[in-house]
Amino acid sequence: MAAAKKAVLGPLVGAVDQGTSSTRFLVFNSKTAELLSHHQVEIKQEFPREGWVEQDPKEILQSVYECIEKTCEKLGQLNIDISNIKAIGVSNQRETTVVWDKLTGEPLYNAVAAPVSPGSSVPVAVVPSGSSVPAAGTSSVWLDLRTQSTVENLSKRIPGNNNFVKSKTGLPLSTYFSAVKLRWLLDNVRKVQKAVEENRALFGTIDSWLIWSLTGGVNGGVHCTDVTNASRTMLFNIHSLEWDKELCEFFGIPMEILPNVRSSSEIYGLMKAGALEGVPISGCLGDQSAALVGQMCFQDGQAKNTYGTGCFLLCNTGHKCVFSEHGLLTTVAYKLGRDKPVYYALEGSVAIAGAVIRWLRDNLGIIKSSEEIEKLAKEVGTSYGCYFVPAFSGLYAPYWEPSARGIICGLTQFTNKCHIAFAALEAVCFQTREILDAMNRDCGIPLSHLQVDGGMTSNKILMQLQADILYIPVVKPSMPETTALGAAMAAGAAEGVGVWSLEPEDLSAVTMERFEPQINAEESEIRYSTWKKAVMKSVGWVTTQSPESGIP
Repeated sequence: MAAAKKAVLGPLVGAVDQGTSSTRFLVFNSKTAELLSHHQVEIKQEFPREGWVEQDPKEILQSVYECIEKTCEKLGQLNIDISNIKAIGVSNQRETTVVWDKLTGEPLYNAVAAPVSPGSSVPVAVVPSGSSVPAAGTSSVWLDLRTQSTVENLSKRIPGNNNFVKSKTGLPLSTYFSAVKLRWLLDNVRKVQKAVEENRALFGTIDSWLIWSLTGGVNGGVHCTDVTNASRTMLFNIHSLEWDKELCEFFGIPMEILPNVRSSSEIYGLMKAGALEGVPISGCLGDQSAALVGQMCFQDGQAKNTYGTGCFLLCNTGHKCVFSEHGLLTTVAYKLGRDKPVYYALEGSVAIAGAVIRWLRDNLGIIKSSEEIEKLAKEVGTSYGCYFVPAFSGLYAPYWEPSARGIICGLTQFTNKCHIAFAALEAVCFQTREILDAMNRDCGIPLSHLQVDGGMTSNKILMQLQADILYIPVVKPSMPETTALGAAMAAGAAEGVGVWSLEPEDLSAVTMERFEPQINAEESEIRYSTWKKAVMKSVGWVTTQSPESGIP
């Protein structure tokens, strides 16, 4: 029986999904894209000071080994032979910065983390807190703020035009991206300075640290990254697909500490330890790019939205870099093979999505668990003219208004907590529409449908509202692990592995849940224009003359 089961399965591919709060290892059937088993380990975040977010790189590495071992044990219990695992892909939180000693394999400092919430549509240094997440004074420390002064100093000496960084990288000069964190480490951590002077230092994002360690570390570990992660460092030229000498000089980063940049799908090296020793690591994608691949958005104009603490919206723009007029980022979507063409994407983010639900739970106490919001919203089926603009730390793309603050308006004596819950869900949808409208204006390609993933997509009312407010169908895959799937697809398709075909006719049909708009177009537009009116009411709240009380 067991032998028959193994024969049916065919080749398997594993994926490491390393996120801000947990690490997971998942194993897929390369012929059907079915998830066979997985294991998850929580990761601690350290807050050594207000506004600083750090993680222990060794804990992250250990969690990867633990997830691999535990998943292999679970596969054994299912009578699945782990020798069928032919490749491993890596998908990771982007921007988080690690510097380590190549002679000892020890990190020289904690990993300086990216925010838990997206800061992908990030204002430049002039906007407080440098990213689309709350600054100090809100209920959670979501953002690493130590690099603010580094950005302010750098912005004073931008050569020539203000577009110097953006034209090369697609990114604004911001605290969010790795170059500024690396500059901070070089300026402030003696161990890092000394290792650079003695030619012992290696830099990388989480993918680089993991691949170097898993492929042998001090004993021949491969120091590399892929184009998608490199494109989030602010040191990478997204046109030439190489580290940019001028940018490295501008930030004062020695080029010899940077990893080699490879495609997102090729054999980087072999696992040197653990249950999967000898298996090639052959896929690497930043998490949002991995989700785009996992959603199979391979066509120019296809887009996906990932709903988490915030939302990440990526739209595939094909072989051309589209530069946004509306505060979106230009980023590398993927390059699925050494000789394959590069694809680009426009990226925008909604700062406060799941975070608004958490705020209703933790700050207002109107729900006890996040799941409860769907029940409250369902009771009324309308916000009854109530609008909630969660501009807790200003408005980000496409407005860029740091003076805005959150408001709930349109209240009457009839309004109750159910209407406010409904309005909070609508706010996530309206904000997504604003980013999508900006993308449509930048690309000139109106979307025919939106593909969605992430934790909040299990909320059916939210998904229906999103379809109504965008007035296009919203499509959700029944297998929610799109990020890990994307990394597995890249790994399985790599030259020399070849167990996963990415040809359109070979991609297994994924079962989808589809939400069609259920209101008329006129009503959809009226609600959206009322939302915009509410947004305008939130602007100009904080002025330099009237600082907010309670925030130093």
